[in-house]
Amino acid sequence: MRVVMSNGLVQITLSNPAGHLVGIRYKGIDNLLEVNNDEHNRGYWDVVWSNSSINGKTSKMDRLTATSCKVIIETEHQVELSFLKTWNSSLKGNDVPLRVDKRYVLLRGSSGFYTYAIFEHLKKWPSFNLDESRVAFKLRKDKFHYMAISDDRQRHMPSPDDRRPERGEILDYSEAVLLVNPIEPRFEGEVDDKYQYTCELKDLRVHGWISMDPPVGFWQITPSNEFRAGGPIKSELTSHVGPTTLAMFSSTHNSGLVIKFGEKEHWKKVFGPIFIYLNTVSGKEDPRTFWNDAKKQMFDEVRHWPYNFPASKDFQHAHQRGAISGRLLVQDRFINSGGRISAKGAYIGLAPPGHLGSWQTEFKKYQFWTEANEEGYFTIRNIINGEYNLYGWVPGFIGDYKFSKQIAITPEKKVTGVNIDLGDLVYEPVRDGPTLWEIGIPDRSAAEFYIPDPNPKYDNNFLHNGPNRFRQYGLWDKYTELYPDKDLVYTVGESDYTKDFFFAHVPRHIHRRPSEHIFKKTTWTIKFSLKDSNKGETYILRLALASAHLARLQVRVNDLNGDPLFSTPLIGRDNTIARHEIHGLYWLFNIKIPGSYLHSRGENSIYLTQAYNVNGFLGVMYDYIRLEVAQTSVFNISLDVNPEVLECVFGTRMLCQVERLTVMLLFMEYAGQLQQGAFGAATGAFGTDFSAADFSNKEHPFAISTFQRMTNASKGKQIAIFMDYDDILLPILSDPERVFDQVFN
Repeated sequence: MRVVMSNGLVQITLSNPAGHLVGIRYKGIDNLLEVNNDEHNRGYWDVVWSNSSINGKTSKMDRLTATSCKVIIETEHQVELSFLKTWNSSLKGNDVPLRVDKRYVLLRGSSGFYTYAIFEHLKKWPSFNLDESRVAFKLRKDKFHYMAISDDRQRHMPSPDDRRPERGEILDYSEAVLLVNPIEPRFEGEVDDKYQYTCELKDLRVHGWISMDPPVGFWQITPSNEFRAGGPIKSELTSHVGPTTLAMFSSTHNSGLVIKFGEKEHWKKVFGPIFIYLNTVSGKEDPRTFWNDAKKQMFDEVRHWPYNFPASKDFQHAHQRGAISGRLLVQDRFINSGGRISAKGAYIGLAPPGHLGSWQTEFKKYQFWTEANEEGYFTIRNIINGEYNLYGWVPGFIGDYKFSKQIAITPEKKVTGVNIDLGDLVYEPVRDGPTLWEIGIPDRSAAEFYIPDPNPKYDNNFLHNGPNRFRQYGLWDKYTELYPDKDLVYTVGESDYTKDFFFAHVPRHIHRRPSEHIFKKTTWTIKFSLKDSNKGETYILRLALASAHLARLQVRVNDLNGDPLFSTPLIGRDNTIARHEIHGLYWLFNIKIPGSYLHSRGENSIYLTQAYNVNGFLGVMYDYIRLEVAQTSVFNISLDVNPEVLECVFGTRMLCQVERLTVMLLFMEYAGQLQQGAFGAATGAFGTDFSAADFSNKEHPFAISTFQRMTNASKGKQIAIFMDYDDILLPILSDPERVFDQVFN
């Protein structure tokens, strides 16, 4: 049986009660979907799942075939149908334990249709793992030949028949096929691989296909990412040869993480609505005309989010949602000693409560992200009710930000416009001392490192230049070509990371036969010199990874054959190297190096070994590497601070940038003001000619701009900066000698 929905512009046909999309009629084409496919294999919702006790290799696909159909709304303005699938316990582990309500919506005057679904797992249902959830559309291969993902990735595409054994050669994995005898000769020698067309979620708003005869565009538009998993820069599949268009909601792609549900866990989430937009143009038959019109429609859909038409009570409308605003500033005393700078371009988001950076692996609930403007100001609107943490990171700085308090979006707090103003927030990136050297840019990507030209046998011209060069097939094998016998050596001060630092740390392919592959672990060397190293100092190596896939990273210092100073366990399942990505999950390791490990004269070497070498896809992508000298080892200060003096402690950290002081104590008042009498005592102890007027009535961070004058005037003397809280020093302020005795004796 079938059910038909029509508004005079678009007609869609669905199987009843299964709820699969059987046909789409538009502009004289009886069916935009592939008519040679079975009815359940044209347009459908599906999941990939497994029983919780079984690993992902036995995961299975479920097309979420419904067992009932219901008309929810039928008016002159809107038709909404529901197709309900629920768990069948009699199938004994062969039916995904979910209740799925698939909805299709057709509006009057709309050149397209909407679809969304409510997924629910009840408390007493079995535990299971969810690998993937999506909607798929398979279009007519005789009509749709031009695909568009973005402004810089759109082209005429090979035929799906070119992937058949008689026309194509499967490469290292089944998704990658070398076209050796394609129907159109211009595609000969190209590699077709759907993973070359992935896209970051923040940019994944519209993509699709174009037919030039007749001129029709088919576009999948996602107006919000709130229901997608993994944050704004997680990459997902889009459209690919088929012709196929996907709307991905959750997956293991570029993260390796599955969503695990317990037996007693209740979960409900609304995926969508997404919009399937159909367009045609008159006059010039230029594919970019279709694309530009689709982008215009996408912006219109975004402006109208959240939609006011979904009939499900589980979809929250605009008047039910909240918003927050604020400003994020960065305080890094070794980059900007004068104070805080705006977190320009910071990614800031609300996600379920968790640890620092947990939003990367949180797939069950909703997330809401935005980018800060030039001054660091941000606003996040249309937030669904719930408890959240505020997370973020700032391009140009390592690490993650997390606001200390949870944020509740509740009905009683919602008003028109912005309802929670967080004011100024400060992110202090992890830092123990000044930078001695650095490699790369801290932006959670390996794109700035050396990306080689591909093997000419696998060169796709449309990827040859520009920002997508890393998507060429087989780049991992280029490491062995560049370093056949010896591994990469990078010399600080001489090497250029854009030319001399390979984008992926992978094993060496040392021997190859048709049926045999042998790989060897690789060790990269970073060489550098130190002018004035101190055996008593501690150095910090910051290793930020843009991705890891089954990697065991070891760090050694000046002893290649000794035990590692640091080693990770087996980390990561991103699979980004094989899938043509430039980042996956972010990792940050902070490794202490005792000064006794380093040479004060001559050259030092840090050895980075990727020790797991089962195949050529295993390894890491570095984001950024930095060596610091830790100044806390110089001062050795320990403070027991109560909440009233947190502002003072912030100022204390600023003062600690002055190097190699013999003694440092800290003097501050509660409000961050230096009292005239107190500073008089301090200058008396220094024996300098500073006047109290230089510092009185100034906020503490301003003191750092004058501190160099103080140290210059005090060369050869012990320096003391006093911190007064709870009025400990008040009785002795008038007598500098008593101050000196109190401190040093």
